Amino acid sequence: MSFKIYTKTGDQGKTALIGGTKVPKSNLRIDAYGTVDELNSYIGLVSDHLSAYTDTIALLREIQDRLFTIGASLACDPDKDTKMRIPDLHAADITLLETSIDKMNEVLPEMKSFIIPGGHVAVSTCHVARCVCRRAERLCVGLQEEQQFIEPLVLQYMNRLSDYLFVLARWIGHQLQVAEIPWKARITDKP
Repeated sequence: MSFKIYTKTGDQGKTALIGGTKVPKSNLRIDAYGTVDELNSYIGLVSDHLSAYTDTIALLREIQDRLFTIGASLACDPDKDTKMRIPDLHAADITLLETSIDKMNEVLPEMKSFIIPGGHVAVSTCHVARCVCRRAERLCVGLQEEQQFIEPLVLQYMNRLSDYLFVLARWIGHQLQVAEIPWKARITDKP
């Protein structure tokens, strides 16, 4: 089946939410699901660096699927009843992240300072994904603060996902035997 990728409907800076409502492409809801899409791409990049870790790649693919679910939820006009069935999150999706965090933490050394991202491209990429996740979470909170509907599990999932990505970055470094870079605050004596 062939279809054109360009529709020209957005040439004037507008797009449609699921439900048909036209909004500017700068709309907070569009920004939120666009950032979730960006996060999804970074998670794909993280998994591309982890070819030897098939279990982790499988979980990252599942996370990517959940991010498409979140994107679909955010793309819906909350004031319209759509005929389209939209996938949804479940509490078990959050539990899966928490279980994985706990499992990775079992093998990680205790953190004694803040950690500077870096040391290996996979570690750094995972930290970039974490930062994008936090930005997506802030945008979702912004929607909530503007009294726009957002599924409560979306906020919980995004918050837990950023925690997962932080621990995953540490775990990747541990697996690759890359030393963590501790932050040593520069504090000077005032004259």
